[in-house]
Amino acid sequence: MAQAFKNWRTPTLIILAGCLISLLNFGVRAGFGLWLDPMSRTFEWSREVFALAVAIQNLMWGVAQPFAGALADRYGTARVLAAGAVIYAVGVFLVAFSGTPTTLTLSLGLLVGLGVAGSSFAIVLAAFGRMVPADRRSRALGLGTAAGSMGQFLLVPAGQLFLEAYGWQAALIILSLFPLAIVPLATALAGRAEAAPGERHQSLGAAVREAGGHRGYWLLIAGFFVCGFHVAFIQTHLPSYITDLGLAPELGAWALASVGLFNVVGAYTSGVLGGRYSQKYLLSGLYVSRAVVIALFVLSPASVASVLAFSVAIGLLWLSTVPLTYGVVAKIFGPRYMATLFGFVFFSHQVGASLGVWLGGYLFAATGSYVTVWWMTVALALFAALVHLPIDDRQVVRPAEAG
Repeated sequence: MAQAFKNWRTPTLIILAGCLISLLNFGVRAGFGLWLDPMSRTFEWSREVFALAVAIQNLMWGVAQPFAGALADRYGTARVLAAGAVIYAVGVFLVAFSGTPTTLTLSLGLLVGLGVAGSSFAIVLAAFGRMVPADRRSRALGLGTAAGSMGQFLLVPAGQLFLEAYGWQAALIILSLFPLAIVPLATALAGRAEAAPGERHQSLGAAVREAGGHRGYWLLIAGFFVCGFHVAFIQTHLPSYITDLGLAPELGAWALASVGLFNVVGAYTSGVLGGRYSQKYLLSGLYVSRAVVIALFVLSPASVASVLAFSVAIGLLWLSTVPLTYGVVAKIFGPRYMATLFGFVFFSHQVGASLGVWLGGYLFAATGSYVTVWWMTVALALFAALVHLPIDDRQVVRPAEAG
């Protein structure tokens, strides 16, 4: 029976289930920026209140991700995904009844952050690294990342429709049901980290210490901080920035949806290219491209065309960093403890995300403009492009096991 069940979980089924989990996990949270204006108006909050809650969510996601990864490596992927999905759903549901900054922070910040970490694409990609054959791994990583962006394309407009039809509170209650679908899908990814045949035994602690002593690992951590800053700032504040330009609010939802749609192409292409070319050089190129795209957007006259052109361009570069960053970590350290090791890299991403979201709200409240933060994103992109160049991405050579 056990062997039959393993045979039932083919690589194709594993990839399909993992992609659906990524779609649901990322798609629900991608649209939270749509609630910034209606909730702020209802409770007469400054934009900083909602931005701070989302910043804490990103930080909690980052803090929890290495622990969620370690639990998945030790006790099994399916259990962690299912538990995270339930916490995620409860958190989104409680946002609908959060009438004070404190309750908003606890629901949207703490609970949703923890739930997203437990059911995130980082856990899914780690499972792909272990369960998908090596010759399909890079493409699978690209597909898993692209699926999250497809969730953004599908669920952000759905969230806008729910908002328009039922109001912000009922829309959140409806949205809270989506993460629960992750629970049955998680069964296809059941399993935990095991040593490959002939592989030297290594404990989880030893793997973490090994990574901590590798200079390239720290450079990846520094670069991924920038990715988080970019993604979270744009995802949360772009809809409000668009309305500040005098354009229709609906354009904000379609802009985020377009980002998600075109990152389906970008993320998958990134995964394919990562299997053929140097992943660290591809990462440098992506960050330079982000700097150019953002600078052109800020300098261009405000129009529907400029917003959509930016959305398409930044979408192609959006999460294309993920399969490449994951791929570099897997190349250096191997796939066995990837949920944990990528979890620490992702923590840096979420520190950047938290800072990007909060600074967007803080500097807007202080200056009435997002211009300063936009130029910060350009400078950080150039920094990230530089730090990836010296990474030594050769596989670590471990001494033969004693005895």
